[in-house]
Amino acid sequence: MNGETPVAIGAKTLNNALLGFRAEPRRRPGGRQTAIRPRLTRSGAATRLLETAPDRIRREQRLGRVDNAIPHHIDGKRDGRLGDRFCWRGLGGRRQGSPDAALVDVRRLNVIKQYLAKEGYAWKDVPVAGGGGEAAMTTLKAMVAAGNPPTASQILGYFALDYAEAGKLADISSLANKEGWAKVIPTALQKFTTTNGKWDAVPINIHSVNWIWVNKAIMDKIGGTDPKNFDEFLALLDKAKKAGVIPLALGGQPWQEATMFDSVVMSTGGPDFYKKAFIDLDESALKSDTMKKSFDNLAKLKAYTDPNFAGRDWNLATAMVIKGDALLQVMGDWAKGEFKVANKEPGKDYLCYRFPGTDGAVIYNTDMFAFFDVSADRKAAQLALADATMNPEVQSAFNVIKGSVPARTDVPDTAFDMCGKKGIADVKAANAKGTFLGSMAQNYAQPPAIGTGVYHDVVTKFFHGEIKTSDEAVTALVKGIESTK
Repeated sequence: MNGETPVAIGAKTLNNALLGFRAEPRRRPGGRQTAIRPRLTRSGAATRLLETAPDRIRREQRLGRVDNAIPHHIDGKRDGRLGDRFCWRGLGGRRQGSPDAALVDVRRLNVIKQYLAKEGYAWKDVPVAGGGGEAAMTTLKAMVAAGNPPTASQILGYFALDYAEAGKLADISSLANKEGWAKVIPTALQKFTTTNGKWDAVPINIHSVNWIWVNKAIMDKIGGTDPKNFDEFLALLDKAKKAGVIPLALGGQPWQEATMFDSVVMSTGGPDFYKKAFIDLDESALKSDTMKKSFDNLAKLKAYTDPNFAGRDWNLATAMVIKGDALLQVMGDWAKGEFKVANKEPGKDYLCYRFPGTDGAVIYNTDMFAFFDVSADRKAAQLALADATMNPEVQSAFNVIKGSVPARTDVPDTAFDMCGKKGIADVKAANAKGTFLGSMAQNYAQPPAIGTGVYHDVVTKFFHGEIKTSDEAVTALVKGIESTK
């Protein structure tokens, strides 16, 4: 593939396993980065490729490259250009100003690599010839169509469902049943990991988007306290504004505004309303006064941003909070990784709260691997990767580094900081109460045609004034969703 020929290493192999985890980047002449493709080898044996897949939608969303993050080479829909990276960076890189972030990414990848090493595998990095996300996803689609699918692919939930419905995914239920995964993976998440009761994918983590990240020094200075509802949230932002501090750090990009709106909707209407509107697509909920009020509440938040918010990358908004230029940011728990890179400690340097009015609920997305139906000589290695991904120790170590929480609800919180401990407890409680709900903005409530398509479009147009009123926004949302059916 791409000028390289994989060679067999025996029964336990991860041939053509398309993974989205990024290895250390390499530089082309002129400073341009090129992707790295991990390679797995069996100790003392020949090599077989473990190819890197393009990143899932959510990570490119964080770059503000929503259009080119949509894996249109799977669904045939192209909405924009695609960057020249396989994984979690697009053109220019997402962590400008965070020189240690690449090392953090390698560290979390090493968690899986080290576990696989215990099973007799070593992981070597080799460059991708002509690498790029578009080429990789095109290759994935072509491989599946040609009857030569990869062993595994990091993939967004709804795209995994597409392959499952087409009969292209493997049945790894023997391992799942043996290990009792159904008892430890949140019920709502199993929609994306099973098909007709058969396991064909595994999650490595759970991200949640309904967080606020607060600069503690500023919070103390203005005498702020943890806001419990939306009105208290506005009062806190007002305090920061009066103190001459930017209240809300935001990047004015569609995915960021839509992600914040997820939390606003749940805060305004509660988990049951969120579920009816975004999970069930109940038309009465979508057209309701509560939805209109949600848009009105979103509009109120714009007054607390700075004049330069439009187009800002999410991590630069996080940096504003870290540096004390802004009080807080509304962002998923991947933001914690930026605080970690900056050597900031929760409780000492920053605070983590659920978005006011959403405590007791989790708006989630996840990183997961889907496993393709492959030949018998590749199934043992396929199960080895699934086993590694679902190992409790791997899930703990991986997520401590990443800022997310384990997908398994039975993983102890011992190694996690105060934010991680709260995240783990919240997932358990929300799963038990039925308030563990997929993010609309992150394509876990609805497929991308609605999530990154209609939803992002309507929310950002409203936030930036192209749609003038909440009545018009609700009408546009309902009409747009209807057009996808």
